[in-house]
Amino acid sequence: MRNIPGDSFDLGIGRRLRALRQRAGLSQRVLAKRAEVTNSTISLIESGKVNPSVGALKRILDGIPVGLSEFFAFEPEPEAERAVFFAAEDLVEIGKGKLSFRQVGTNLHGRAMMILQETYDIGADTGRKMYGHEAEEGGIVISGRVEVTVGEQRKILGPGDAYYFDSREPHRFRQVGPEKCVVVSACTPPTF
Repeated sequence: MRNIPGDSFDLGIGRRLRALRQRAGLSQRVLAKRAEVTNSTISLIESGKVNPSVGALKRILDGIPVGLSEFFAFEPEPEAERAVFFAAEDLVEIGKGKLSFRQVGTNLHGRAMMILQETYDIGADTGRKMYGHEAEEGGIVISGRVEVTVGEQRKILGPGDAYYFDSREPHRFRQVGPEKCVVVSACTPPTF
C-alpha cells in the first residue's frame, strides 16, 4: 500500500469497500481480523488516505467475501447529504454482546472523527489481549465505573472522569462495580 495525496486517490475504492463491508454487516475491526491487516489499514483505505495494492485489496475482499470483478462492478449508492443532528434511535450499533458501541452517523466517509456512546454491561471487557490502532481517542465516563489500561498505566474511572491517549499504545477497557458503565468517546481517525 502507498500513501496518496488526498485529491489524487480514487475515492471509489474506499467508498466501495465501505459500502460492501457495511452491507455484509462487518465492522472495520472484524474485516481487518479476517483479512489479517490492521484496523487502521481498513480505515485509511475507506477514508481515501491509502491506495491498496491489488494483492492487499484481494486479501481484504476475501474477508467479506467479494471477488475483484464484483468489487469493481459494484456501484455504491450516492452519499446522502451530511446530517448534522441525530436522534437517539439514529445511532448505529456497532458493538456486540456485553459491549454496546452506538456510533453517531451511519457513514463516516470523509469524516475525521468517530463519536461513540459506549455501554459496558456488568462484567464487560474489551478482552484480555490489549489492542492498538493508528488514532487518538478520548472519552468521559457518564455513569458507572470502568477500568482503563493504557500500556503500563491502569486507572478506575467514575462519573465525570476522563481519558485521552495515543491509541497506538496497547489498551483495554473493563467494566467494574455493581452497575453498567456509560462512556461518551471520540476517536480520530475513525477506526471501526
